[in-house]
Amino acid sequence: MATRANLAEKKRFLSLVRQLRLDAGLRQADLARKLGEAQSFVSRYESGDRRLDVLELRQICGVLGVSLAAFVERLEEDSR
Repeated sequence: MATRANLAEKKRFLSLVRQLRLDAGLRQADLARKLGEAQSFVSRYESGDRRLDVLELRQICGVLGVSLAAFVERLEEDSR
């Protein structure tokens, strides 16, 4: 069962993933193309309809020019 805290954490995660894409100046379709995926892949994980595994997240971070470690650090900073 999802708690309020878990939902807030999920929202922060999704927001950060989206913000990094926007900071890179990419549309969902642009990122999807670089990942070799359909635009719906990006849309579904940004909206929370699809979960990312750590390998997918690492690939996304790589395309966005951010290390996975830097992503996690930023996520942790945002949760304080």
